[in-house]
Amino acid sequence: MLGVCLLFVGIVLINNGVCSLWKVDPKAAAVMNIFTGILSLFINFVSIVQGNYYAAGTGLLFGFTYLFVAINSIFNLDSRPFAVFSSFVAVNAVVFGFVEGITGSAASGAAPDWRWAVIWWLWAILWGSAFVTDILKKDLGRFVPILQITEGIITAWIPGVLMLLGKW
Repeated sequence: MLGVCLLFVGIVLINNGVCSLWKVDPKAAAVMNIFTGILSLFINFVSIVQGNYYAAGTGLLFGFTYLFVAINSIFNLDSRPFAVFSSFVAVNAVVFGFVEGITGSAASGAAPDWRWAVIWWLWAILWGSAFVTDILKKDLGRFVPILQITEGIITAWIPGVLMLLGKW
């Protein structure tokens, strides 16, 4: 299920970055965020039913991220609450990077894997960028959209495809 979710996380990150660079109306870009957020909620609800709380807990961070982005975009809401949420997620992503890289996720029985550690830390940077742009009010220019596209490809789309092909 993680491969399916990562496939869509990849495209939503790429879509958000491209739409930001192209100055696409945020309401139009919200559509992919809604689809990905709902898919993530469904997949992670299944994980809860199966008793995989670590997968569900970490996965729901993504689902709520994309639904939060969509609702903020559709209703043109103040982005600071999203930045607070993203800051919380960024801190957790740093922790999950250490868990994945040093001990492995005991809940899923996975051994330590440096690839997941790096991926979590890269996600922490992306989530942390919301704090910098929306709370500290620093203009990072094209950095965040390019980071979204890059991370969409490297941390989500490629691992997702490899998982679906049984190569990860």
